[in-house]
Amino acid sequence: MRIDQVALIPAYVAAGTAVLALLMDLFVPGRRGPVMGVTALGMAGVVAAAIAVGVWGEHRTAFCVGPDQCSLVLDPAAAIVAGVFAALALGALGLSVPLLRTGEVPVGEYCFLLACSLTGAVVLGGARDLITLIVALETLTLPLYLLVGLRRGAREGGTAAVTFFVVSVVSTAVALLGAALVFTATGGVHFSDIAAGPAHLAGQSVAVGAPVAATGALLKVGVVLLLVGLGFKVAAVPAHAWAPATYDGAPLPIAAYLSTASKLGGVVALLLVGVSAARPVLSTSGLTLAVLAAASMTVGNLVALRQRRMVRLLAWSSVAQAGYLLAPLGALIAADEVTPLLVAATLGYAFFYVVLEFAAFGALVAVRGAGDGGAIDDYRGLARRSPWLTGVLVLALAGLAGLPPGLAGLFAKVAVVRALLGGDATWLAIVVAVNAVIGLAYYVRVGATLFSPGEVGGEVPQRTRVPWSVGVSVTFAAVAAVLVGFGPELVMRAAGMFG
Repeated sequence: MRIDQVALIPAYVAAGTAVLALLMDLFVPGRRGPVMGVTALGMAGVVAAAIAVGVWGEHRTAFCVGPDQCSLVLDPAAAIVAGVFAALALGALGLSVPLLRTGEVPVGEYCFLLACSLTGAVVLGGARDLITLIVALETLTLPLYLLVGLRRGAREGGTAAVTFFVVSVVSTAVALLGAALVFTATGGVHFSDIAAGPAHLAGQSVAVGAPVAATGALLKVGVVLLLVGLGFKVAAVPAHAWAPATYDGAPLPIAAYLSTASKLGGVVALLLVGVSAARPVLSTSGLTLAVLAAASMTVGNLVALRQRRMVRLLAWSSVAQAGYLLAPLGALIAADEVTPLLVAATLGYAFFYVVLEFAAFGALVAVRGAGDGGAIDDYRGLARRSPWLTGVLVLALAGLAGLPPGLAGLFAKVAVVRALLGGDATWLAIVVAVNAVIGLAYYVRVGATLFSPGEVGGEVPQRTRVPWSVGVSVTFAAVAAVLVGFGPELVMRAAGMFG
């Protein structure tokens, strides 16, 4: 087995950050600054390592048993994904400053778990077999169960964590069953073996000598189960009900990280399985993703119309956004091959979504602290009290709705519709357009509330508010604006990961 240690450097840095945070908390008890400083430096190191690999453009591999059978690949595209994950983790740590200062959560365990989640996320972008993919995805998710319920004396957090855990276990079991069927049908776990399809098994003992037609049907069933199970990570229907309860019960910084990093991880996993691995059954993969997309955006938008709490509205909005994320891949229904436009539209929307969503949560933390998002009416009249934060929140909501001045979201939705029309999935493009109009209702309602007469309700005392959350939200909003100019080229380059 060939192992290039350079390919593992980002994972080493992330894992080392987790260990150092735990050791720092052990040897310097009661001091939050050193623990948070070490964690922040480690996460910044992951970003630096990802940038270095992206600039040098070297193709590194690890755990290879053949020329096209590597479990981990670190190329510029995977480095970009790792850098985005590290930036999200660093942003979540910045938003957590008010929470950690109050002593509601133990700082050592908090930073350790956040860095452990980052370790799985860094590996995920370079995964090239089903085992590495699922292990990396679960490493990203498992620490979040504890982070959701880590606040002392918060019953909502415990309930949210249990809900998250139960639904996740069921979804993981479905995904593992799908992976087992795919392995049975193809005789391999590497994406190159799966992409070859069951035809190469003719005359072999794999799949108990079953005919190629039977193994082909088995492959289709396995891919469908695998995609449905992985859909949990993006909060796609039917594995979506955990999102509102979990987001609303978790501390706001963890809700921000969960709604962005977990969703981006799910998108990467679905792309790797649905596009890279499932090439022999592209139509089956595309039909599954199209159904998930249409159901997610419709259910998410309709239920979001009835929400009265800010975080629950963002949670149901994220269910709808999962549909927009998966929609371009629905064009694989009629595709004989994977086009860069389909992949670029999905990745582009994912990057724009996580930046805008994180900016929105950053604004909520700046207004109310890191504990509770409150009701939508609590933000009435915010424009008079905090015009800058109102501007960030309006930019984020407009971007998620696909309206100016949120040009990032507008670009993303146009890219999605263009990809669908180019892939002969006109009906799905119509579903996207109709749901985008439905989504305007609740986004505009929240925006109107910010400028309505009245006083901001449910605010935390001024002394607990710190510039960190303001800086994080403004930074992500600025990144969203910059990505409008540089996003397409960046995304097209990242699309090479799945081409």
